[in-house]
Order: sequence, then C-alpha cells, then structure tokens
Amino acid sequence: MQPIDIYTANMTDHQRTWFYAEYEHARRDEVIGVLFAIFLGCFGIHHFYLRRNGLGILYLLLCWTGISAILGFIDAFFTPGRVRRYNAEQAAYISTQILGSAAYSTAPRCPSCGRAVEANAIFCPHCGATTAGSNPFRPQPAV
Repeated sequence: MQPIDIYTANMTDHQRTWFYAEYEHARRDEVIGVLFAIFLGCFGIHHFYLRRNGLGILYLLLCWTGISAILGFIDAFFTPGRVRRYNAEQAAYISTQILGSAAYSTAPRCPSCGRAVEANAIFCPHCGATTAGSNPFRPQPAV
C-alpha cells in the first residue's frame, strides 16, 4: 500500500481517477526543490516553489548580503522533508474536497425543479411536486 492510498481508500474509481489527476497537477518534486535550494537558494526560489511566499520574499530582500545564500545551501538538506509535507497537505486537501463534494452531490433531487430535497420528503419544499419514489397515498395501519 502506497502512502497516497490512505487518501483514496474510501473513493470510487471515478473519484480516485479525479484525485490522481488533481494530485499530479499539485504535487512538487523533491529533486527540483533541492536543486532550487542549492543553485537559486540565495533568491529564495525554493520557498516560492513550495508556496512559502513570505520566506521567499525575505530571502529575496536579503540576497545582496550573502546570508540567504548560506541559508539556501542549508535549506537544501531540509527541502526533501518540506516537499513531502507539502505533498501530503495537498493530497489531504484534494481528498477532502473530492469526498466533500461527493457527499453533497448524492442528496436526492426533485424530479421537477432539480433542487436538493430531504431523503424522506414526500413533497418538494421548493416547487411542491411529489418526489421520486414517494407515495403520498400510502395505506395507513388500522388502529
């Protein structure tokens, strides 16, 4: 079981395909992050790569001092862990968005107006039509 499978365990095949497409678009590569930290670390490019814009701007402001070049080289050793953490956060966010939208979209809908109705509703609260599968004239039990 791959580490990414934790996020796709409760998904259908369609949702899993959607997840992998979105994840491939959002994920970052560790090697590229390390190369950015080594060669362009003095400008903070490795921080911009991981969407840590505040630190990227700080490194950019300090690039003329040489301090950011030293910090960029040191950051090269920490970058793989930061990239893995970034990818895990992206995977968690994408899976919650997909599973959250699936929970909302499975609500029963009115056959007349198409709006969401409660599962046990007999009539649509929006247009008044009878909902699918409901029988307003059910026989009542004898007392």
